[in-house]
Amino acid sequence: MATYVAKFAKSTLKIGLLPADGIGREVLPAARDAILALGSRIPKPEFIDLNAGFEYFTKHGEALPEETVRILNDECDCALFGAVSSPSRKVTGYSSPIVALRKKLDLYANIRPVTAVSPNPNEQSKVDMVVVRENTECLYVKEEKLTTTGNGKEARATRLITERASRRIGKTAFDLALGRPKKHVTIIHKSNVLSVTDGLFRETVRGVPTLPESGGKYVGVTIAEQLVDSAVYRLFREPEIYDVLVAPNLYGDILSDAAAALVGSLGLVPSVNAGDTFVMGEPVHGSAPDIAGQNKANPLAAIRSAALMLRYLGYEEGAESIEHAVNSVLRLGDVLTPDLGGKATTTQVVDEVLKRI
Repeated sequence: MATYVAKFAKSTLKIGLLPADGIGREVLPAARDAILALGSRIPKPEFIDLNAGFEYFTKHGEALPEETVRILNDECDCALFGAVSSPSRKVTGYSSPIVALRKKLDLYANIRPVTAVSPNPNEQSKVDMVVVRENTECLYVKEEKLTTTGNGKEARATRLITERASRRIGKTAFDLALGRPKKHVTIIHKSNVLSVTDGLFRETVRGVPTLPESGGKYVGVTIAEQLVDSAVYRLFREPEIYDVLVAPNLYGDILSDAAAALVGSLGLVPSVNAGDTFVMGEPVHGSAPDIAGQNKANPLAAIRSAALMLRYLGYEEGAESIEHAVNSVLRLGDVLTPDLGGKATTTQVVDEVLKRI
């Protein structure tokens, strides 16, 4: 996926901040502070606070105000999202704001790097992969219905897979692979059972290198494919076999959360939601209501998401500075939050990162 350097060659960078729920309100300020610490390495950042989330819904009856979407579209160059507390039960009128944002802004690619930090900076990590998740379709179209039959209640959900969405997420995966040492793409599917929907996804992604517009540029990229259930098994047994994994929405969501176990915590895994003209950073973790407000949340995924966002905007120096600072903190290992076995607070970890930026 191309960066947006030409668009953002400017004196200021307007960043929408959507902390939303739970620990989102604690980790997003950490990402903001990391960006501010970059100084002249990026254009002067201007932050715009925006509303969204389940808690906002309980007070105002909407999870994603139209004004938030308008400001993101009309005034912001990029955005950062914190976390959302989507309930597991049905709540009338509520729909996840992050799912809606991905669709409204056409942020069709959710890109989630999962990389372990080796104690020796010159040593290649055994875990170094990127999960590329299609962001707009699959079961996340949220078309469900509940009926009552002679056998009791019956629930059905529509699963949408289109050639267009599969092609563009495939292009994203192949473009990412071109910039990585292994240059390897694994297509994740379950087309032995879901032969129509997953079959279309598999065939479309496999066909990306042969498209006329590809012009042979992916000739050096190797292609593999894996059934999603065996992919999870091999993820834990042989993580080193993976480089870029491309998957429909649901599989990508599950795989990237599972992969977080390989690096120690969901609190370390960043992501960006990217489209052709906009990018939004988002830590992979949820809102963690059990620790919200206790200054225990791991801020590193949010800080890394800020770096990833900057990288997609073309600000490589700023992104590298943040990533180097985070990796230094992890290598030293003496200032870590409880999810990583440490005793440090969110604030203490942020301070350590900022010192190194």
